Amino acid sequence: MQPFELPLTAAADAIRARQLSPVELVDSVLDRIEKVEPHLQAYVAVTAEQARREAREAADEVAGGRLRSPLHGIPMGLKDLINVAGAATSASSRVRTGHRAEADSTVAARLSAAGAVLLGKTHTHEFAYGLTTPQTNNAWNPDRIAGGSSGGSAVAVAAGAATFSLGTDTGGSIRVPAALNGVVGLKPTYGLVPRPGITSLSWSLDHVGPITRTVEDAALVLSVLAGHDPRDPASLVVPPTDYRPGAGAGADLAGLRVGVPRNYYFDHVDAEVEAAVRHAIDQLQALGAQLVDVEIPMTRYIKATQWGLMVPEATAYHEQTLRTVPELYQADVRILLEAGQLMPAGDYLHAQRSRTLMRQAWAGLLDEVDVIAAPTVPATAVAAGEEVITWPDGTVESASDAYVRLSAPANITGVPSLSVPVGFDAAGLPVGMQLLGRPLGESTLLRVGHAYEQTQSARELAPVA
Repeated sequence: MQPFELPLTAAADAIRARQLSPVELVDSVLDRIEKVEPHLQAYVAVTAEQARREAREAADEVAGGRLRSPLHGIPMGLKDLINVAGAATSASSRVRTGHRAEADSTVAARLSAAGAVLLGKTHTHEFAYGLTTPQTNNAWNPDRIAGGSSGGSAVAVAAGAATFSLGTDTGGSIRVPAALNGVVGLKPTYGLVPRPGITSLSWSLDHVGPITRTVEDAALVLSVLAGHDPRDPASLVVPPTDYRPGAGAGADLAGLRVGVPRNYYFDHVDAEVEAAVRHAIDQLQALGAQLVDVEIPMTRYIKATQWGLMVPEATAYHEQTLRTVPELYQADVRILLEAGQLMPAGDYLHAQRSRTLMRQAWAGLLDEVDVIAAPTVPATAVAAGEEVITWPDGTVESASDAYVRLSAPANITGVPSLSVPVGFDAAGLPVGMQLLGRPLGESTLLRVGHAYEQTQSARELAPVA
C-alpha cells in the first residue's frame, strides 16, 4: 500500500510510530494529485512547494519528539471558501479574481496549529450555491457529477488526492458529495465549529466540517475543529472533547434506539439506494440496536423553509457585487441571487417561524430515539448535465431539489448529521446512509457510524486512471 492510500488514522499511527515520514506521505499525495487531477479537477490551486516545506518542518518536529496532534504531518485540502492568510479564496468565481486573504480562518488556524499540511484549495459550486460543482468530476465515474457544493473536497479524499478535507454545508453540501463519492462527511451541530474567515452562503444555515475516508478519521478532525470562537455569534461554548469512538467501541450497540422513518426519507428514493440503506440499518440491528419506526414532522414545510431562509440571506451577502459586477456570476447562481431580491420580507419571517416550530418538533422526535438512519441522497450521481430525475411513478424532480431534499432538515434544525458509505449501485456508484442525532450528539453519531464500518471490509479508493 502506498502512503496516499492510507486513511488519516492509519497515517497518523504510522507517523507517531516513526514508520512513515510526513515528507513521504505528502510527496505520495502530491504525486497522486498530479496523476488524477487531469481527470477529476478537484483543486482550484495546489500549493505543492508550501506543502513540501510544511512536511519537512513536521518531519523535523516529529523526529524531535514534538508531535502536536494526530493531524501532525497529515495532508489536507480546504474548500475554497476557507481563508488561509496570503492565499486566494476564489469561491470558484470570477467575482473573487485577485482576492487574497489577510488572515487565517478559525478552522485553518486550528488545523495549522495541529500540524496539518495544506495541499491546496478545492473547488466548490460557485459561492457554494449549488449541488453539482460543475468544474469537478465524480471520483468513481468522471462522466457523473461530483455533487456539491463541496465537490472538490469529497473527490480529492475519494481519489487519495488528500488524506482529509474540509467542506461547508448549508443544505447538504458536505454530505451530498460525500455520499456521491463514497466517503464520510460530517455536518456538526450548528455552532459547534466556528465560521470566522469562511465565505458565507446563508449564515443561519452554514456549517463547516470534515470529509474523510473513515468515521474515526472524521472524529479526529472534529476534535481539532470544535470549540468556541466569540467572533462567531452562533458559536457554542463547549469543553474540549475527544470524539474518537475508541478501540472496540463499535462492537456493541445494545440499548441504542435507531429511528427508521416511515415517511419522507424513503419517499421517491431509488430502489438500489433504499436497498443498500435498509441493509445497513439491518446491520445496526445485528449489532444490538433497537429499530424504532418514527414519523418525521412538518415534512410539507421543509423545502419552503430551507429556500425561504437561504435565498434572501445569500442575496443579502452578495448585495454589493450583485449590483456592481452581476455579469461575473455564473448564470445559475446569478438567477438565484436575483430571485432573492424579489422575496418579500414576510416570507423570510414565515420561514424563521417555521424553523422554530421544526426545531421543537425534532427535539421531541429525538427524545424517542438516539439516532435516525436514512438515505443521505435519494439517488446516486447523475450524469454531468442531467438536470432532472424522473421517478417510477412519473414524478419529475430537478436533480438539485432531489439531492437537497433529504439533507436540508439537519440544516434547518441544526442537528448533527453524518453520511457513511454503505455500498454501490449496479453502475458502481456509491450509496450513502445518513445518521442524524441530537444537538451536540456527535459522539453518538460517530459511535454508530464507526460500529457500522467495523462490519465492512476496508474501503478502497476510487479507481481513477
